[in-house]
Amino acid sequence: MAGGGRHLRRPTPGPTHPTLEPDALPVTGRVRLRHALNWVNLSTPFGLVVALVGGARVRRGPELSFLADHYRWTFPAGGAFTVGEVVVTRHDLDLLAERRPTLLAHELVHSRQWAYCWGLPFLVLYAGSMGWSWVRTGDRAARSFFEREAGLELGGYEDVPPRPVGPALRAGAGRLRAALAGRRGLDAGADLGSGRDDPPGPGGER
Repeated sequence: MAGGGRHLRRPTPGPTHPTLEPDALPVTGRVRLRHALNWVNLSTPFGLVVALVGGARVRRGPELSFLADHYRWTFPAGGAFTVGEVVVTRHDLDLLAERRPTLLAHELVHSRQWAYCWGLPFLVLYAGSMGWSWVRTGDRAARSFFEREAGLELGGYEDVPPRPVGPALRAGAGRLRAALAGRRGLDAGADLGSGRDDPPGPGGER
């Protein structure tokens, strides 16, 4: 996954960025193995479904990957994300590659991670690594194992020094308690005017 900002689009199709050409990188034995594993573990079919349902344009990219841009949905957040062999973004990928020529190299590492995590378990492990990163730094990527392996700078992330774990956990627990207290307040407010707590009116009516 890569960090992102405003959507990059162009009114008419333009030339393919050199780093996105299908033959931009060699197809080695390891690449073929990764590609095969991501089909077998169903992460690539899942990624293609996500891209197509999200209205993305799909084409072939380097290392047997699929490139899917102009994705319509706002979730998940980020400049780009990868599911199996499918690199998905809300931007025009060629414009994005002009600004970040290293982006695809970062995303193809995520393809390898999908393969060695045997597909969908990657989602759980990645979410856990994001949570750990937030606890340690207040940033979702800086101490994520998967983002560090893929290259923080390549993906547009900044390295953030760790912070003490205790205060971060206490702060998180405090926010959780505040959110739960607010939820209880909303639930109590929902009873007002419902008749359950209103005093009886004339003739015993509520």
